[in-house]
Amino acid sequence: MNGIIKKIGRLVSVGLYVFIMQTTILMALDIEIAEEDSMDIPITFNNIDNPHDELTVIEETIKASIEWAVRGKDTDLLYSTVAENDELFFFQPDSRNTIQGIDAFRKVTDSFFMRDDFKAIRVEIKDMRIHMSPTLHTAWYACILNDYNEFQGKPANWENVRWTGVLEKVDGEWRIFQMHFSKAEDLVREEYSKEQTKNEN
Repeated sequence: MNGIIKKIGRLVSVGLYVFIMQTTILMALDIEIAEEDSMDIPITFNNIDNPHDELTVIEETIKASIEWAVRGKDTDLLYSTVAENDELFFFQPDSRNTIQGIDAFRKVTDSFFMRDDFKAIRVEIKDMRIHMSPTLHTAWYACILNDYNEFQGKPANWENVRWTGVLEKVDGEWRIFQMHFSKAEDLVREEYSKEQTKNEN
């Protein structure tokens, strides 16, 4: 009798061990599948594969911040798109014109863009990518900008400029707090080479 009980005990132990191992393997597979699935889910709302109504408003704000000059030099429109405090900051393509604060920005706007001999012609924006955090309060973007202008009768264009920025929703309105304008180094070299060849000829 004792032998039979021992055999039954061993069988139960083996069966329990197999059950535990099977359960462990299945749980591991479930976790792996869940992790793979989670990698396919966008973390942010964006204009690529996870839309949200706010993204349209954000895009309008971004475009207005650069198109204000071709829309009749509407400074009210311009200042409605940016942070009107010392937190406003952006790099220009050159190192001499970094903007820090709304007062500096207003000064540049009044002294250059509002001049009668500065004429805004048109703006082209390509490859716009906009992301918004799940909190619905912060957004960031990247695009390629072509900004065509004239200054004193001569072209004053920004072409193939990489334009990025960060926005925050303040009192229900989207405001740009930071921007960065730059040109890819290889394109700069290419333009310089073309200019040198042109001058030599």
